[in-house]
Amino acid sequence: MKILVIWRLLTVGGVNAGWRNRAIHFKKHGIEMEFLYTKDLGGRHIMEDVAKVYLTKDSEEIIHIIRTNQYDAIIVVDTNQAYSWIHRANFQGPIFIEARTPELKKLSKHLISYEEVKPRAIIVPSEYQKRLVSILTDDIPIHIIYNGIDTSFYHALEHKDIHYDQEPFLTKNKKIVGWIGRLDGRKNWQFLLDVAKEVKGKRDDIEFWVVGGAQSIQREEFRRRWQEEKLEDIVKWFPVIPYQEMPHMYAKIRESGGCTLATTKTESFGNTFIESMICGVPVIAPKMMPMSEIILDGKTGLLYNQNKKDDLLKKLFAIIDQPGLHHEMSQAGIRHVQENFSIEKVAKDYIELLNSHLVRGPKKSGEYRD
Repeated sequence: MKILVIWRLLTVGGVNAGWRNRAIHFKKHGIEMEFLYTKDLGGRHIMEDVAKVYLTKDSEEIIHIIRTNQYDAIIVVDTNQAYSWIHRANFQGPIFIEARTPELKKLSKHLISYEEVKPRAIIVPSEYQKRLVSILTDDIPIHIIYNGIDTSFYHALEHKDIHYDQEPFLTKNKKIVGWIGRLDGRKNWQFLLDVAKEVKGKRDDIEFWVVGGAQSIQREEFRRRWQEEKLEDIVKWFPVIPYQEMPHMYAKIRESGGCTLATTKTESFGNTFIESMICGVPVIAPKMMPMSEIILDGKTGLLYNQNKKDDLLKKLFAIIDQPGLHHEMSQAGIRHVQENFSIEKVAKDYIELLNSHLVRGPKKSGEYRD
């Protein structure tokens, strides 16, 4: 089976991290993946070592790619232009939509005009996202398939295996709170800095690590406020951490007795949550879907009332001030991800869905069987 995934943005975020994991696992099952993006936002290094990557905005080139590569199926991720390309290429195989944008207004733009290609199904990564998509369409089956994680890559590293000689470096006697993601309004970095400022006035044993944002649209706004409020001593910013170093970054947070923190306003899934938990790091996140689907409140992390700083700080201090609780959550998080989000488990559902719409057999040039 040969499948093309089309998505506008080649990022280092959760969508591509999820597809990296799937591509590696799918290959073991005879499924060859190729990816087509129109804009590189620094994510090429996490994809090109696992699958062929096309990067182009040229419509004619894209149509040529679709026509000549004899794909068995195409998966479109939040890219409404793709429907026109597929239609013009006269692709006759099954088409699936992945709806990942968690904001209704933006999601509606990506779902328009799909009628001309008659997709077989819409795939979403959470119950929350299914509810969102259901508002916009009722004529296509919607399947929930969680993001999966490669537990051979992401796992709790032993002390001797951690790259302490590479960034980010641990600061002595500091509990690390990791914040991972883009610097934009939805991720709500503004609230993170509010929290850091409050913590700075209360204690001196906590350090925040902001990981990511090198090419984010609000990076300069973040930099300006971070410096103006004199938070450089408590908030360390690492715009780029190589993908291969991420398990080591999580390991350092765990070793410090810290946790990861999300201040996001909305998510369709949240890969950093399962990355964190499988690496033995408890998670603090807003008490809303889909975070409540992924994080077991009180067991693998703690959920706080959204935008309630006092509640967030209460939960944060509870984890980092109780080593016993931290250890219990660390172990529970590893088990939870292994049992529910390992790539072996969730990719099985994806493969079954693809197989249910495909008929194997020899193909002539330009002919698609389904």
